[in-house]
Amino acid sequence: MNKEELWQAVLAQAQFQISPASFATWFKDTDIVFKKNGEVIISTPNNFSKEWLENKYDKLIFKILHSLDKEIKCVEYRVSHSELKAKTSKKEKVLYKNPNKDNQLDFQELKINKDTNLNPRYQFENFIVGSFNELAHAASCAISKKPGLVYNPLFIYGGVGLGKTHLIQSIGNEITKHFPKKKIKYFPSEKFISGIVNSIRNHTIEEFKAIFKNIDVLIVDDIQFLAGKEKSQEEFFHIFNNLYEKNKQIILSSDRIPKSIPSIEERLRSRFEGGMIADVGTPDFETRIVILKMKTQEKGIEFSKDVLEYIASNIQTNIRELEGALNRLAAYQNLNNQPPDIKTTQILLKNIILNPMKIITFKKIVQKVTQFYDLSEKEIFSISRKKEIVKPRQIAMYLSREELKNSFPSIGRKFKNKDHTTAIYAYNRISKEIEFDKMFSEEINLIKEKIYSE
Repeated sequence: MNKEELWQAVLAQAQFQISPASFATWFKDTDIVFKKNGEVIISTPNNFSKEWLENKYDKLIFKILHSLDKEIKCVEYRVSHSELKAKTSKKEKVLYKNPNKDNQLDFQELKINKDTNLNPRYQFENFIVGSFNELAHAASCAISKKPGLVYNPLFIYGGVGLGKTHLIQSIGNEITKHFPKKKIKYFPSEKFISGIVNSIRNHTIEEFKAIFKNIDVLIVDDIQFLAGKEKSQEEFFHIFNNLYEKNKQIILSSDRIPKSIPSIEERLRSRFEGGMIADVGTPDFETRIVILKMKTQEKGIEFSKDVLEYIASNIQTNIRELEGALNRLAAYQNLNNQPPDIKTTQILLKNIILNPMKIITFKKIVQKVTQFYDLSEKEIFSISRKKEIVKPRQIAMYLSREELKNSFPSIGRKFKNKDHTTAIYAYNRISKEIEFDKMFSEEINLIKEKIYSE
């Protein structure tokens, strides 16, 4: 496998383990420029991308590279403008081979409209609608017909890999079709934050803010990443107000409802809650089958009913993982000129499909709860009676009982030898609140999704 093929294989696997927004932002214009004696050098378009890949995605990249080539022992990152421009001007990057396109190579994820930052791949036509997302879809369709006049702002929330990015970018693409004169901008929140940081560093904050003054539709993905970033929140607050007062459409996505985003200013939270809030949930079995069939048609491949049902039965909480499984099977089919049977499928997907109960632990429950509420593990195990700590602690106790079936005495001991009656009280209180508070119930479901999908 040469350098180019190796990197395309890495990209094909990496995009299904991170959000589409992050993938398009940080992996664009990257390539392997050197591979020898177990060392690989990856080029990046700028220092910011280099630092981000080194700090956040290095382990993932090395893991994939090593799985593809066991001789690889070391990965480095270097900024390389000229070499990358020469490479990318010659041809588009690739994601997979589509037999229906005469084996043309197509890296759809990076074919992004430079004016809007939208990916034309995301359309309402290829978005599967079910009971789990019909409200969010209906609101999105309504906005695309009357931007700025209904459901403003639109706040869509849901777990990882359930189609939020697809849906919000579909709105932008649909508005572009019907209102070609409207100015639309899509931003992953990471890119917005990096823009703020760079403009402050370079003393160009006014130039950065000017980008947003004449926008008709602003779409920001993963808005929860603004949490704890005071300067970014302040600038976004002013941008939000300026657009809202002019009846410009604002569309936001998040992995949680506004009230559950930690360390965010109350004035921002209230504005997020001022429009339409809609969730994107987990698709049922029948819908997962439909999604798989649609994806196979897009890729020009075909698998047996048993294979599709096996995938749909074992990957339940992440649509992106469904497509990742299909890509792995498609690679096998291209190499062997025949589709995999059910036994081969089980072998090929054994690293993707795991029994959730085997990987769920008390430690993981505590980790995901503390991450969700922006706490440290030290705080959740402390004796503090602060509301913002007591509630997450009770949720961790509830999930330990509900998901792991731990005994109440056992749960009490894990929380610094608290009495078993404390664990019983926590379980009963959270159970009751889930029953009577729909928003809180959805919050717990989001935490569960994170526990099982990551």
